[in-house]
Amino acid sequence: MNECVLISDAPGAEQQELFTQKLQQCCVLFDFFDSVTDLKSKEVKRATLNELVDYVSTNRGVLVEAAYPDITNMIITNIFRTLPPSDNPDFDPEEDEPTLEASWPHMQLVYEFLLRFLENPDFQPSIAKRYIDQRFVLQLLELFDTEDPRERDFLKTILHRIYGKFLGLRAFIRKQINNIFLRFIYESEHFNGVAELLEILGSIINGFALPLKAEHKQFLMKVLLPLHTAKALVLFHAQLAYCIVQFLEKDPTLTEPVFYFYIMALCHFHSTSEMVMFLGEMEEILDVIEPTQFKKIQEPLFKQISKCVTNPHFQVAERALYLWNNEYILSLIEENIDKILPLMFGSLYRISKEHWNPTIVALVYNVLKTLMEMNGSLFDDLTASYKNDRQRCGTPSSAHNVMLRTDMTPPAEEERSFTDALNLNTAAESLSHKVGLI
Repeated sequence: MNECVLISDAPGAEQQELFTQKLQQCCVLFDFFDSVTDLKSKEVKRATLNELVDYVSTNRGVLVEAAYPDITNMIITNIFRTLPPSDNPDFDPEEDEPTLEASWPHMQLVYEFLLRFLENPDFQPSIAKRYIDQRFVLQLLELFDTEDPRERDFLKTILHRIYGKFLGLRAFIRKQINNIFLRFIYESEHFNGVAELLEILGSIINGFALPLKAEHKQFLMKVLLPLHTAKALVLFHAQLAYCIVQFLEKDPTLTEPVFYFYIMALCHFHSTSEMVMFLGEMEEILDVIEPTQFKKIQEPLFKQISKCVTNPHFQVAERALYLWNNEYILSLIEENIDKILPLMFGSLYRISKEHWNPTIVALVYNVLKTLMEMNGSLFDDLTASYKNDRQRCGTPSSAHNVMLRTDMTPPAEEERSFTDALNLNTAAESLSHKVGLI
């Protein structure tokens, strides 16, 4: 690969032809696994790509119609490829270092060029759609499975730009992301780019027109909610929670079926980390819930929170008790204290006397104090009733003593079974029936 004169140094009439020549020159690929060959040519290509990025970024009138085929051909040649199998078949994104793309010194600049191309004020989707079509999008989506987080970050931004500029591709992009997620949930349980795709979806959902289409509601119930059953949930949980909150802000009537899914999930999942994540996600949703919707789910919700509070693993109990630190949730509880206090009182009172962890006991005392201030007379009635019941029943059973004994060691994390995941996905489908989505 030989160095050419800089485009900016060429006469104006020759610049477009030189731009095309350099695009074609950059279609030559090099082996970056061999660190000693073609060093000069690799450097020439790197410098040329840098020049192309700068040229497209700083000049107007560059994107003439005749340039589009060469631009897209250079991009396709450099970035579209079959991803190699992972060096580590048991690759764990939480524990293992990802395999980075060897040709990144060139590929990064090609991605940068593609981004500047899409963002150029002279970019014309009506011309580009001949080249940036469904096939292009499919190949782009396949690359989201790369282990290299740098590449996935570029892909995320580029796909978002394409979604914004090509109206005719929007439904296709949503459908293909839907298909990727369904394969991930029910077949492979492996796809590196779930978090990035969810991040794009968060922005897409935010732009949905009202009323929501049935297909969008189905996507929530049949795809987003079942994503919670994935073993790798921790890797994309924050982005998934954001998408669901966006849906509920758009259409509050979806709150009830979504909350029933969470309540069932907390019943089925035994892993401490998952339960803590779910409680955090429930708080995010409670932050945006309307009071009328809260009334519909308060009873099953606080029955489940009551169980979480009594969980012998202190992290689950602690996360449930932290809900009382949220001012908006406190206001909802206060408005409905006559319904919620009877659901919570027995568990809280018992834990205040018997839980193995002193931090939990302290948190429970604060919660009880808050509830007492909300409705002192009801609190006193429940206290008297609880003490009378205890006196009639005598001391707690030996099994109860075992569960709450002070020297108890929290149980080990349990693996979620396939049956649990299946139950939750079935639950999501039944909820879709409930809200008329099927």
